[in-house]
Parts: sequence; C-alpha cells; structure tokens
Amino acid sequence: MKRCLECNEILSGRSDKKFCNPYCKSSYQYRKTKDNDANLFKKIDLQLKLNRRLLKNFNKAGKAIIRKEEMLKEGFNPKYFTHYWKNQKNEVYLFCYEYGFLEKMDNGKLKFVLVTWQPFME
Repeated sequence: MKRCLECNEILSGRSDKKFCNPYCKSSYQYRKTKDNDANLFKKIDLQLKLNRRLLKNFNKAGKAIIRKEEMLKEGFNPKYFTHYWKNQKNEVYLFCYEYGFLEKMDNGKLKFVLVTWQPFME
C-alpha cells in the first residue's frame, strides 16, 4: 500500500499517485524548497562565523601577519566576507564583521595582514 509523502495517509486511485490532495503536494514542495534554502544560508553563516573566529584568534593585538596556508589549514575561506575597505594605497581589506585581512606576498610567501575595524575606516 502506497502512502502520501506528506501526511502518510493511505493513497487510493492511480498507481503512480504520490500525494492524497493538492494541499499535501504543495506543502511537501514548499518544505523541500525551504530546507534547501536554509541549508545554503546556514552554510554561509557558519563559514562567516568560523572566519571571524579565526581572524579574532590570530589577531590579538589589533594588527598581525600570518601565513595564508596556516589560516587555510584551520578552515578559513577568504571567499566569504561581509564587507571591504580600500586604503589610500588602493589595497582592499576584506572583513568578516569587525576583523579584516589583506593578502600580501612577503619574502616569497603568501601572507595575510590581519586588522581590526577602526573608526577612520568608515
């Protein structure tokens, strides 16, 4: 015996029927779409929070320099940021909330310059 995918009622009628009525079909599709959207937003939010936590942990003094590979190893993803700020040298700092980073080449190694948001940056 086949049952409705939404409410689990016993189905009668056609052999390929999946839902007992249009309401159950609509409800099932809405919930399925909503869950997919929520997963995307949750994934982005979790990555932003991880990036912020890592930037905060590696930047205790307000400004620091760290190897890029070390940050990436911890799970940092530079593609996820909340906003940016461009200084007078046209260098673009990417920020995760109040903690920012700038990718630079230093002595042949890729590094991140870590900073904290300052009032003059507004």
